Amino acid sequence: MPLSPILVLAAALLGISFAGPLVRLSHAPPLAIAVWRLAISMAVIGAIVGATGSWRQWRRLSRADALLALGAGVMLALHFWAWNASIGLTTVSASVVLVNIQPVIVAGASALWLRESPTRGQWIGILIAVAGAMVVGLGDAGAGAAAVGAPPHALLGDLLALAGGIAAALYYLAGRRLRRTLDLWPYVALVYGACLVVLLLFALGAGTPLAHQPPREMAIFAALALGPMLVGHTGMNWALRYLPAYVVNLTVLGEPVGATLLAALLPGIREVPPPATLVGGALLLTGILVTLTRSRRMENAPHGSADAA
Repeated sequence: MPLSPILVLAAALLGISFAGPLVRLSHAPPLAIAVWRLAISMAVIGAIVGATGSWRQWRRLSRADALLALGAGVMLALHFWAWNASIGLTTVSASVVLVNIQPVIVAGASALWLRESPTRGQWIGILIAVAGAMVVGLGDAGAGAAAVGAPPHALLGDLLALAGGIAAALYYLAGRRLRRTLDLWPYVALVYGACLVVLLLFALGAGTPLAHQPPREMAIFAALALGPMLVGHTGMNWALRYLPAYVVNLTVLGEPVGATLLAALLPGIREVPPPATLVGGALLLTGILVTLTRSRRMENAPHGSADAA
C-alpha cells in the first residue's frame, strides 16, 4: 500500500522539530553542528545509493537539471548559514517572522515557474499559517527587547533572515521540479552532498574546528542526522513528488510549535512556552491543516518507483 504524503509530512514535521532542542543541547559551533549533521546523513545516503545502484539515475539529468540539483544544495546551505547567523544579529522574533514568509514566496513562484497555483482555500490556509508564525515570533519581542535592547546590527540580521527564507524557498522549488525525474535517494544524495561541500567551505573560511568532537556531541550530531535530516528533510523531499512545493514547504512552519513542545518536555531544557506562542501555534497549525485538507495530489506516483521515506 503506498504511503500517504500527509502522513509522511507529519513524520517529517516531528523529525525537524527535534532540530532546535538538539542544537540547544549541543556546545559545538553552529557550523560544526551543520557539517556533522550533513556528513553523517551523507554516510547513510551514500550507502543506500551505492547498494541500490540508484546513482545511475543521474544519467537521466540534463546539464541544466544537474546544475539545478547542485544549486538546490547550495541554497540549503545558505539557508542554514543565513538563518543561524541572523539570530546573533537581530531579535529572535524578527528572524522568525522574516524567515517564515517563505511559504508565500514558494506559493507565488510555484504559480509562475511550475504552473501550480494554490486554490483560494489553500491561499487562505497559507496566510493563516504565516500569521500564526508571526504571532509566535512577535511573542518574543517584548521579552527579547527588554533583555537585549536594540541589537547593533539588526538590519543586517533582518536581511540575513530574509535571505534565509528566500534560499529555503528556492530549495523547495528546485526539489519539486527535480523529483519528477529522480527518485528520492539519488536526488537527496546530490542535494545534501552539495550542501555539505558548501558548509565545509564556510567552516574552512571561518576557521571553525570540526575534528575531535567529544562523544556527547557526536551523539547529538547523529540524532540530528537521523531525526531532522533523514526523517525530516528527506521526508519532505519524498513528498515533493506527490504534493506541490507550497504545501510541502508550509510544513516547515510547524517546526517552532513542535520544537517548543519538545523543549518544554526535555529534561535538559524545560522551557515553558509563553501564551503568545500557544496562541500563534494553534493558529499556525490551523493554517497548515486547512491547506493540507484542501490539497490534492498534482501527479500520481509512477509505477515501479523505488521511493521510500
